[in-house]
Amino acid sequence: MKPLEHQVAIVTGASRGIGEAIAQALAVEGAKIAVVSRSMGTATKVEEDLNKKIPGCAKAYAVDVADFEAVKKIGEQIVADFGRVDILVNNAGITRDTLLMRMSSEDWDMVLNTNLKGAFNFTHAVLRSMMKARTGRIINISSVSGIMGNAGQTNYSASKAGLIGFTKSLAREVSSRGITANVVAPGFIETDMTAVLNEAIRQGAVTQIPLARFGKPEEIAAAVAYLAGPKAAYVTGQVLAVDGGMSM
Repeated sequence: MKPLEHQVAIVTGASRGIGEAIAQALAVEGAKIAVVSRSMGTATKVEEDLNKKIPGCAKAYAVDVADFEAVKKIGEQIVADFGRVDILVNNAGITRDTLLMRMSSEDWDMVLNTNLKGAFNFTHAVLRSMMKARTGRIINISSVSGIMGNAGQTNYSASKAGLIGFTKSLAREVSSRGITANVVAPGFIETDMTAVLNEAIRQGAVTQIPLARFGKPEEIAAAVAYLAGPKAAYVTGQVLAVDGGMSM
């Protein structure tokens, strides 16, 4: 029997990169996957790819995670479709990088609403179901920027640091019901987001990483799979940095 057999996982921002790798890793471990993206087209592509490998394991959903009422309805739909939710991975995130003195209030709000409020919205939407079941895993994807800070990313770093405080407080609220809440904080990972960096910036970043390379989405997914599985039953309120040693 696979570790996550008969369990249902929601993965937000699952249409590419880290989110897609997480969805794949959890499916391999036996979970059914609610693939959540802003676009139904991109969510459906991942759904189809997963179902080719593991028939019937995935279903696509489209929603703006920053929209509280829309997320509430999607959460209800997922519970209705699958009968339960055991694992929630809040991975959806965006960047709008610039120095603070040049940053618009719209760029600040957009990043905070997606990265931080989006995690609140989805957690709020499924928490009652987990509380009734007296079991659950909530895993929030933060960033090394939320631990160390990063120039030009005050909005992104604030949202990712906020996720850490949110998770620690949530862990204290729900632990008595058998629910854990943890954070995975990636460093520089080979994704579409880092692919646009020029070579000088990439090399500068590598010099800050003790392991001297960017990570892979699959390495983040492995950390999430661990926290979602039975071997992490006694782990809650923790931040697991998967960053090549960058933040140590």
